[in-house]
Amino acid sequence: MSSNQADGNSNKLILTRELLDEALPKFNIATKTVHADDFSSTQKAIAPCMHRAANFQYHRDPEVLQPHENTDESHIYARYTAPNTTRFEKMLREIFGGHVVSYHCGLAAFPRHWYLGVQKLTLEELDRLEAGDIVQVETPLNPTGTARNLEYYAERAHAKGAYLTVDSTFAPPPLPNPLDQSADLVMHSGTKYIGGHSDMLCGLLVVPQHRVDEGWVETLIEDRRTYSSVMGNLESWLGLRSLRTFDLRVGKQPATATDLVAWISTELQKPDSVIARAIERVEHAKADIAQRLPSRLYIFQHATRFGGVESLMEWRAMSDEGRDAKVLRVSCGVEDVDDMKADILQGLEHFIRDFQ
Repeated sequence: MSSNQADGNSNKLILTRELLDEALPKFNIATKTVHADDFSSTQKAIAPCMHRAANFQYHRDPEVLQPHENTDESHIYARYTAPNTTRFEKMLREIFGGHVVSYHCGLAAFPRHWYLGVQKLTLEELDRLEAGDIVQVETPLNPTGTARNLEYYAERAHAKGAYLTVDSTFAPPPLPNPLDQSADLVMHSGTKYIGGHSDMLCGLLVVPQHRVDEGWVETLIEDRRTYSSVMGNLESWLGLRSLRTFDLRVGKQPATATDLVAWISTELQKPDSVIARAIERVEHAKADIAQRLPSRLYIFQHATRFGGVESLMEWRAMSDEGRDAKVLRVSCGVEDVDDMKADILQGLEHFIRDFQ
């Protein structure tokens, strides 16, 4: 990384916005989520400020006014853009590797005009695709975690002139990036891992550069403005707060999940263990256990959602219509993994003692 020199004095080095932007691609996610917006604060405050303004003053010189553009390096109206949202999206661009458009919730990130003429096809019917059609793939699949071969779907879609869009909420960075597998658009419910604290709603669309060059971002922003689906000031500020610990959370949560699954798998091989007596396989529990176990736990909260700092264990039938009554979805937070294991064991021990 290089620094800017001033007044020909080699001992005086000045970091500028341009130099930081140039250096950011060389940083890892943990550094980007703390420093990508260093030059976004006009007051040089270390912590992001929460701007509440709904409208913004235009430039005082009438000669420089441009319609639909505030030439005073500011904003026009919070339904279009706002300081918190703009700063949040800048941070996200550095994380996702594409241009990011944010929305007030995950569902709002699915552009409304896509709903027109939607037809569900099976994998055997993809030959019926036509130019301009959309193949929407969720991977990993919620709640089972099943992964899809995105390169296969991209090849099938693009051969017909169709587009591949991917819901990658279950796999946030730094897990595999669908843009690297030829996705044309990537969706995330930022309510989950991006927010991470169970206190904000957010939807994101990530657009690769070649689609940016084709004007996709302008179209999406116009849609967002028309349907008034921009993020609120408070939610954008909460998103900035959450990104500071994004790498810490998303690094710990999969590691904890891997540890728990390995532990359960090992215990399943022991016929007399509490785990083997209560759990059928790693993905599922018996139906009566699935309904009752979450209410017997101290650490795991019985609630829907995933990606937060708190661990959750949900009887999935509560929020997913038609789901197998034996399914428990576990979302690992940032608590100690040994405490989680002890919590699961005591819950199962109580169940076995009381009901068997």
